[in-house]
Amino acid sequence: MKSRNILALLAATGCAVILLLPLRGSAQSYPAKPVRIILPYLGSTEFAGRWLAAKLAPALGQQVVVDPRPGAGGKIGHELAAKAAPDGYTLMLGAPPLVINPHLYPKAGQDTLRDFAPIALLGTIPAVLAVHPSVPARNVRELVQLAKSRAGSLNYASSGAGTNHHIAGELLNYLAKIEITAIHFKGGGPAAIANLSGEVGINWPNVVAVVPYVKAGRIRALGVTSATRSTAMPDVPTIAQAGVPGYDFTPWQIMVAPAGTPAAIVTQLNTHLVKAMRSPDIAERMARDGADVIASSQADAVKHVLSETEKWRRVIKERGMRAE
Repeated sequence: MKSRNILALLAATGCAVILLLPLRGSAQSYPAKPVRIILPYLGSTEFAGRWLAAKLAPALGQQVVVDPRPGAGGKIGHELAAKAAPDGYTLMLGAPPLVINPHLYPKAGQDTLRDFAPIALLGTIPAVLAVHPSVPARNVRELVQLAKSRAGSLNYASSGAGTNHHIAGELLNYLAKIEITAIHFKGGGPAAIANLSGEVGINWPNVVAVVPYVKAGRIRALGVTSATRSTAMPDVPTIAQAGVPGYDFTPWQIMVAPAGTPAAIVTQLNTHLVKAMRSPDIAERMARDGADVIASSQADAVKHVLSETEKWRRVIKERGMRAE
């Protein structure tokens, strides 16, 4: 009987078919060459990518190289990673723009779960609603009232369409029913400079970046974006506590691979990433930066992407946000 007929018979009788042949890219032979991590954004994500590369290299027994590809709110890196071979040799360190961009750039045709296989949710780091001293608001409630009394006249600095700054600002607009206009800069650095100089009164930096300027009196921190207070700024309330109920935007980092990457390789990478994130040195570094280690299972990473996709789809639709 020909082999194809044997396989057909086994399938018809409900028997499992296991091909005892070497599989290209299988977990048994993986990795056989260097692994690349694409970094679509600058800032804390880039630093985290470099820490993880250093941890993964000895665990995998291969060189792990980082490949920074920032620009267009992460679109450049996203597209590069999505088109890479699904063999475990190209990974990407994603953040909220991964689930936000498909709604902001509908013509791009990106679909997060169609294009990517989530591996592990790594950690979170809150941002801060920061204002220049020239802004006459000493807390979140006063800022909301100021925005209502000066409709359309207040601006906030954004690091680009679809970035954490942009989404944090639009979530405040959405929940507080106000209109503070986004001024997009090419990255978080220029946005921070504009805020520090007073060119733009409001900014949304991550918590660790703004602490020195708050202590020096150059910036006023009105609230942190997460659902709970940050250990890096325990005296600063959350935005929800300070007057905008329901506000919760905690930027996160997730490792993904191109869709179609073998499940065995995804499982292997999850195991290594969870161990790396829970190592004492990375945990200590994360805590020092006011960040929290998550180190999730692969299943929980998928659930997170689904939940965040729906959340931001709703906000972006109701805000009428587009970035073509």
